[in-house]
Order: sequence, then structure tokens, then C-alpha cells
Amino acid sequence: MKDRIERHFTESIAVKQASIMLAPAIAQAASLIVETLRKGGKILSCGNGGSAADAQHFASELLGRFEAERAGLPAVALSTDTSTLTAIANDYSYEQVFARQVSALGNAGDLLLAISTSGNSGNVIAAVRAAHENGMSVVALTGRKGGKIAAELASRDIELRVPSDRTARIQEVHLLMIHGLCDVVEEAFRN
Repeated sequence: MKDRIERHFTESIAVKQASIMLAPAIAQAASLIVETLRKGGKILSCGNGGSAADAQHFASELLGRFEAERAGLPAVALSTDTSTLTAIANDYSYEQVFARQVSALGNAGDLLLAISTSGNSGNVIAAVRAAHENGMSVVALTGRKGGKIAAELASRDIELRVPSDRTARIQEVHLLMIHGLCDVVEEAFRN
């Protein structure tokens, strides 16, 4: 049991070390988020399962605060309204649960934070497409080989791909990247 637990720590450290190379892209993504917010745009975020929790975590850090006092920043996690999710899934399809919200709530100049460890979540891919149709930029947090989301991204979009095939390790680095994004964004908007 102890050895299994120690392997989790060792593997997590190794994937985080390998992910340090993403620092320039994370900084670029943070700059795009700051630019979006400074121009009056908002951030919409989405994902499934643990990635939904990460999307909510990100939005709550912007709306509330990460570590410093500042004004709240406009961010909406698209996975939180169960009535909306179930209505869209029932009336259209589960693949449309985020895209329909992006189409209704997103505007040109907004940004979508799309999170999928595999890069192959159909409803996140549909949200990326809807974001592009609305003139929005996308920051995608992925893993493995980037999946189908990588092929959907436009030139202005940014993919932050964790170099791992294990979902748990990818999620751990996604959370670390989210904290890095929040830190840089918060520093830009401190009182």
C-alpha cells in the first residue's frame, strides 16, 4: 500500500517537472485572459467530471479571489446549472450542453477555457466550435496527444497540453496551471 501511494507522488512530481516547459504558453494564456478582461470580455469555462470541477474552481477564483484582494472578475462555469444542463441534454443532446450556453452567453471578445484531459470530449469540442462562431478565443487544457480539440483550435487560441497519458496526472497539472493562470491574472488586477 505504501509503495503504491509513494508511486503517485513520484509520478506526479515527474509529470509536473516535465510540464515546466509549458510555462511560456501558460504565460501567453494568462496574457490573453488579462487582455480579454481588460477589454470588457468575460471568461466562460467548461469540462466534464474532474474537469468540470476545475472549470468551476477557475471561475470561482476569478469571481472571488485567488490570494489577494481585488475586484471580482467576470467568469462563468458552464457546468453549474443543473436545470440548464439537463434541459439542453434532454431537448437537444448532451453534446450540446456547453455549446448552447456558449452561443447564448458568449460574445466576440470573450474567452472560453475548455478543459478535457483526453481532448476528445464531444461537448467540449462543440463548445470550442461555438466559441469560434461567436468570435471568441479559446484556451484549451488537454493531455495525452491533445485529441480532437487540438485540431479545432485557431491561430489565436492556446493549447496547454500536459505531457502524460494518465488522467490523474493530467488533472493534477491542470489544477497547477489554473493556479498559475489565476496568480498572473490576479497580479494584473490587484487594487
